This record gives sequence, C-alpha cells and structure tokens, in this order.
Amino acid sequence: MLLRSRFLKAIHVRKQLGVCSRFAIQTQTRYKSTDASEDEVKHFQELAPTWWDTDGSQRILHKMNLARLDFVQRTLRNQVKIQNPEIFVPGFNYKEFLPEYVCENIQREMQESIETSLDNRPEMSVLDVGCGGGILSESLARLKWVKNVQGIDLTRECIMVAKEHAKKDPMLEGKINYECKALEDVTGQFDIITCMEMLEHVDVPSEILRHCWARLNPDKGILFLSTINRDLISWFTTIFMGENVLKVVPKGTHHLSKYINSKEIIAWFNDNYSGQFRLLDLKGTMYLPLQGWVEHDCSDVGNYFMAIQRLT
Repeated sequence: MLLRSRFLKAIHVRKQLGVCSRFAIQTQTRYKSTDASEDEVKHFQELAPTWWDTDGSQRILHKMNLARLDFVQRTLRNQVKIQNPEIFVPGFNYKEFLPEYVCENIQREMQESIETSLDNRPEMSVLDVGCGGGILSESLARLKWVKNVQGIDLTRECIMVAKEHAKKDPMLEGKINYECKALEDVTGQFDIITCMEMLEHVDVPSEILRHCWARLNPDKGILFLSTINRDLISWFTTIFMGENVLKVVPKGTHHLSKYINSKEIIAWFNDNYSGQFRLLDLKGTMYLPLQGWVEHDCSDVGNYFMAIQRLT
C-alpha cells in the first residue's frame, strides 16, 4: 500500500499540471529555458568528485555507458546498411535455409562492409548535452568516425572534472571540448546529438528537445535520448531499490514526477515536427546485477533508449 500511495501521489501532482505539462508549461521564471533547478545543480555538484570512480556512486552509470555506446553504434551501422546499395542484405531469413558456416560467412562479410562504410564516411560532429563528467563524451571521441565532440553541462564542477580527466588521454587532444553553458547558447549544427540520462533532471524537457532539434543537421542528423518512463516499476527500481535499498544510485538523483514516458516524446514530435523525423530505434533497458544493462522490447516500462533522425 505504501508503494501504491506514493506512486498515486506523484501521478496526482502530474495530472494537476496536465498529462504533458513539462512539455508545454514552464512553471517558474528562469534565466534560460533549458536551465536545471538549483536543487538539481547542487546535487550534481556534490557528485562531481566521484564521477570517474567506477566502484563508487557512479558505477551504475559507467555500466550503462557501455549499453548506450552499443545502441549508438548499432543505430549508425543499421543506417549505413540501409543507405549503402553495395551492402547485400538477404531478403529472407537465410539462417533457416543455409548451413551454419555459410551463415557465419555472410554475417561476417556484412559486418566488415558496414564497418568499412562507417569508417570511410565523412567524420561526424557530436554534441553531448548534459555531459556531466564526460563518460559518454570521451567514449564517443575515441571512435574513428567522430571528428569532434562538444560536451556541455550546467554544473561547473562537472565540467572541471571532465576537462581534467580528458587530459589523461593524449588521443583526445583536439577531439573533445567541454563548456559550462546552456543548450540555447550553443551555435552551429551537429550530425549527432546525445541527451542521455538528462531529460529527467530538467524542468521543461520540451525546450531541450526543441533546441536539440534546431542544432541537428537536416536530412542526416540523429538525436539519441535515454531517460525513464513514469510508472510504478520505474519508481520501484530506480528510487525505492536503487537509491534507498541497494544504494547503488546516490539518493535524491531521481524524482518520479520528472520521468517522461517514451510515448509522450513520440507524441511531442508528431505534434511539432510531423513528417520531419523518423524513429530509427526504441528499446527498453534494465539493469541486471550479474549482467549489467540489457535491452528489451518493452520500451514503455522503466528505462529506454531512443534514436530519432531529422529528415528536413
């Protein structure tokens, strides 16, 4: 009953503001529309010194980064496979009809062709919104097909940590740049924009999406999102278990009222950019103690990854 009452209380607050209120209403006057609240900034100020401690409070985030990177790279590989006419993709399930060794050869040749096409394409520019201490930014900057990464965050202490850590790897020199600035102050356009574990920490997520969309290159830019559905399972796993029982996530990191359903994001894009986007992939993801983060097809439950391509 305690779980149910807390969940219903959060939903009641949500309904008072409207189903998609955070996508339509700014409840307080702020300097920037994409600002985070003072409480959120203070929370991440306290976390900054532990950002690169893989055995500390950010351990789960480091494990999730592996899954995030896999999702990004797989999405791009699939795009290469679809767009490159030289890559042969069988029009049937060849694994049901051909010997195993033939199937393995086909799969290996397809993968090699995709990797070659990805490596030979023009280098891509990346904007990492809410980069924190730079876990994802550094991983992306090390990829051969990435030209440069710009990481931005509103917490100055996190940016300082990110800059110091990047100095430890010579191959990152000239490929990564960190700035403490709001999203609407960013100029230029990018081939890839990542907004991972960030939307659930801002007051007006629609403003984040709107400014991200404006910064994407038309016809090829891809926006990668990772956040949490607003449901009882999410509250139980991320807040009750993750923060209060297992204590694998710092207490106060998450707030159920700020979670965003994947269907709400898709609906927002349909309302604002109908015909101008394509949903490339949408996967649910969950943490299993003995396996790490794994993907599943229930994208409307718990955490999820999303990739949206700008068409115009």
